[in-house]
Amino acid sequence: MRETNSPAKPDHEEDDDLLEFLDSPEHTDPTDAHLIHPWRVLIVDDDGDVHKATELAMQGLLVEGLPLSFLHATSAAEARQVLANEADLAVVLLDVVMESEDAGLQLVRYIRDELKLGATRIVLRTGQPGYAPEIETVQAYDINDYKTKSELTRTRLYTVLTAAIRSYRQICALEANRRGLEMIVDASTELSRLRGLHRFAEGVVTQLCAMLGILPEGLVCAQVGMEADAEVRVVAAAGQYSGMINAPLSAVQIKPVRERLQQCLDQRQNIYEEGTCLYFGMSNGRPMAALVDVGRELSETDQQLLRAFCSNISVGFENVVLYGQLLDQAYNDQLLQLPNRNRFVELLDKNLKNPADVTLALIDIDDFSDINDAFGHHFGDQVLRAVVLRLGEALGLNTAMARVGADTFGLLGPSDHVSANNIQQVFLEPFSVAGERLQLSATTGLVRLAESAAVGSELLLDAQIALKQAKSQHRGSSQYFSSAMGTDARERFKLLKGLRAGFEENRLFVVYQPQVLLSNGQPLGAEALLRWRTEEGQFVPPDQFIPLAEKSGLIISIGEFVLRTACHQLKRMLELGYQDFRMCVNVSLAQFRHPGFMAVLRSALRDTGVDGRNLELEITESMAMEDTELVMHILADIKRCGVSVAIDDFGTGFSSLSHLRQLDVDRLKIDRAFVREAQTSSAGSTIAQMVINLGRGLNLTVIAEGIETEEQRQQLMSLGCHEGQGYLFARPMQADQLERWMEQAPGKT
Repeated sequence: MRETNSPAKPDHEEDDDLLEFLDSPEHTDPTDAHLIHPWRVLIVDDDGDVHKATELAMQGLLVEGLPLSFLHATSAAEARQVLANEADLAVVLLDVVMESEDAGLQLVRYIRDELKLGATRIVLRTGQPGYAPEIETVQAYDINDYKTKSELTRTRLYTVLTAAIRSYRQICALEANRRGLEMIVDASTELSRLRGLHRFAEGVVTQLCAMLGILPEGLVCAQVGMEADAEVRVVAAAGQYSGMINAPLSAVQIKPVRERLQQCLDQRQNIYEEGTCLYFGMSNGRPMAALVDVGRELSETDQQLLRAFCSNISVGFENVVLYGQLLDQAYNDQLLQLPNRNRFVELLDKNLKNPADVTLALIDIDDFSDINDAFGHHFGDQVLRAVVLRLGEALGLNTAMARVGADTFGLLGPSDHVSANNIQQVFLEPFSVAGERLQLSATTGLVRLAESAAVGSELLLDAQIALKQAKSQHRGSSQYFSSAMGTDARERFKLLKGLRAGFEENRLFVVYQPQVLLSNGQPLGAEALLRWRTEEGQFVPPDQFIPLAEKSGLIISIGEFVLRTACHQLKRMLELGYQDFRMCVNVSLAQFRHPGFMAVLRSALRDTGVDGRNLELEITESMAMEDTELVMHILADIKRCGVSVAIDDFGTGFSSLSHLRQLDVDRLKIDRAFVREAQTSSAGSTIAQMVINLGRGLNLTVIAEGIETEEQRQQLMSLGCHEGQGYLFARPMQADQLERWMEQAPGKT
């Protein structure tokens, strides 16, 4: 650099040098341990003597307890290289005039604007003040001090560096604190990931170190596991301990660190002697501890601050741990330690990227509820564990397993592993559970991923469809999904969805088909029949939507609607003068089994004010035989209300004479199929004759449905049947049409 010859020193500067000699800072022992972390100072000057003089003047001195380490550059260009490759520069002692008159000032802009080094302190030193006026320079450039070389005596240079380094340290502490807070905030958005707790703990480490004014290293956090005897594990660490994250505390090789952390957890309080150890207590009984070597004795103020810090941070740790537990419960089955349905759907989505030779299976343990009922739920849990263990052993590590239902498991893996045959092999041998040998079977639905266009939960639906198909065959069977199978199931679902909407929007209505005496066509009453007209005006056949309503449970609400509507129309017919009019209403087994059925029946009779003798309920023969004890009990309650009962579709079931005698019914109804066959085959005629004879033998009235021709009417009368209904007499009609029909009917009651 350009430098003029220095003039002779004035007397007051010589006095400064003497004072400097007498009051100079203490030198340090070169073997001092603090030499590990010196303050790094970059000297940028084109005069080599300035480099030597600066180092010589500061030799052996400590600033804030640490020595100085100098780096050198003889030009602005060389300084740029040093700055680009070196980190943690506390101070730059920068000459203004070097290869150009403003080389130093341009370097200041480079440091601040391009390198973004806001913490590094910059001290301008110049031998030619005129090239950069002090006031204008301080105003225009982000510098921290401006000195002429002549005024920088040893003491004053030490003072300048000390002030700059103190400022640098404070800025670094603030920056570290900011980073710590940012990490904690970021951790709150990362809690859904495994590393959420680690990120939060790392943020606490950085913030704590900044608060104590030390570098973020030498600190370890540990957390007690879920079980009482679980190992304490390292969850966050910095500096020389950073490689120990996730390791058990027992694996920490440094004995004092290991013992202090354990002592802190055992005593449940902060420890400040021989290394500060902080305790973070949590209400869930899983405390955390952090060890840091502060390097100095903490004052009472420091300790109070740390206690407040730990108390506040404990709440944050609790929230993080709690959220982690919620995530675990949301995605994992707690009993079997398997992925649950939610996690399994994610696995399905991932495997769709490469679905070749991958198969999904749903395995449902047959009659598992009976096992729970017979042996208790604890035994049932042990059965599930035994099944999971054997499935895992049989299907290998390449197969993912999840619990997707109470006794239903999902498997996902290579098609040669996840196959119907391999799954059936798992259940061939009895299971040994709590000293009991238990023979289990399982029904399975399978989907080859490459053959399905479904994704995620839709794949599970396909597997469920296949499983249901397998169950309809026999227990222990397997069924692979097909597109036709899926189309049929989805059509049924669409139909059910439309039925729900239709019921809510009043598109379901009741029609009435008259019942008459066969001899003269005299009306006896009518059967209430449900109809559904879609929004597009199309009619859906009852044999399509009634079974769906029964399986879905919707039949309970629909059945009450039909019963009440029929009773209101019955009341209307009685008011019109048809005192012996009989209204027949069909009732499903689901309605019979519903605990509120009798209350609904009594309420309908009471609200409409009709006499029970004018109402008849029809049940199917198969329904009467399916749960005889329940049906007999409900029939007795019905008869106490004065309501009569008919068995519909008689002859299609398997009822015996003894069963029929036990049922307190009033009428048998010959199925329309036998009415049709009676005219074309001797077998059909024989069955119709048998039903009529059986009814007459039990003093029951017999009515035939589906009569469409005069020949059928004549034949049924010749066989001894007295009542009937069908298109020959009248089609099903709405209420106002029924009333007009009754006015014109022959021999009306």
